[in-house]
Amino acid sequence: MKTIFGFSISRKSLIIDYIMIIVGIFMYAFGFCAFILPHKIVMGGLSGVGTLVYFATNETIPVAVTQYVLNLVLLAFAFRIVGKTFVVRTIFGATVVSLSIGVGEAFFMGLGHPILPDMSLSAILGAIICGLGVGTVLIHNGSTGGTDIVASMVSKVSNVSIGRSMVVCDIIIVSSSIFLPFDGSFGERLEARIPLIVYGYVVTFVASYCADMIVVGNRQAVQFIIFSRQWQIIADAINNDAKRGVTVLDGEGWYSKKPIKILMVWCRKIEAPGIMRLVKSIDDDAFITQGAVNGVFGKGFDMYKVKIKSKKQQTFKIPDNSRQTQ
Repeated sequence: MKTIFGFSISRKSLIIDYIMIIVGIFMYAFGFCAFILPHKIVMGGLSGVGTLVYFATNETIPVAVTQYVLNLVLLAFAFRIVGKTFVVRTIFGATVVSLSIGVGEAFFMGLGHPILPDMSLSAILGAIICGLGVGTVLIHNGSTGGTDIVASMVSKVSNVSIGRSMVVCDIIIVSSSIFLPFDGSFGERLEARIPLIVYGYVVTFVASYCADMIVVGNRQAVQFIIFSRQWQIIADAINNDAKRGVTVLDGEGWYSKKPIKILMVWCRKIEAPGIMRLVKSIDDDAFITQGAVNGVFGKGFDMYKVKIKSKKQQTFKIPDNSRQTQ
């Protein structure tokens, strides 16, 4: 019964997640194609790289083509590092986002003019819509690829965080727009390109901020305390399906004077809705508390980085037990 019931709920949740991922990707593609691309603003991510190639080739190679090809190349390198699940999920997201951008690019660039002539308003509105779309994708466990792949690979093989890697990649991509073809002197090039670079930084920052607001801090941690008679089934499901550890504590209900098992779980905030749905699908009467945690450090979470002194700087005082009073 558990397997059948669990399968039914998992399939329903999976369908909802994929629908919302598609909705989020459509929002991202609309914001990018309708408001950012027509003004020749280069934003971060592979959409920015695609924009660079698009205008560098005199609008010959579409953004969607460059974006999709680069996603496949990055995934080929990342397969052994980030794992099969991440790759499969990202291929789906990358395919949908490339198709969406391809259709949007053909339509909005075919108009011959931006739908909002004011560049500032267009950049801010486009960034907000893109950020809301990315946030929607993230909270439903989706991925559109891009610099996420690079950042994930870097974080797997070094101590550099995903956020820092993405910021560095985006800065390089946006700054590269200074090298786009331009007829005129170097001074004229700077005068024309620097405002667009600034707009690119603004778009990237606003989109990232809006995505974080949707996710409510996707790197924050959540602590669950779960009381349920079906604690064993719930613990197994969290281990196997949510891929999170569970600590089982012994407790006693003071009113009933009966022993009870308490489950304690820590997870990323982005994973919290999935775990909540998982628990309620098994035991709708489960008593659950959910609280924000300022930081969780250890395997599967953040690494607590401290500066280790060299051996010459370390001093250890060994107590002299011989002087202790008997």
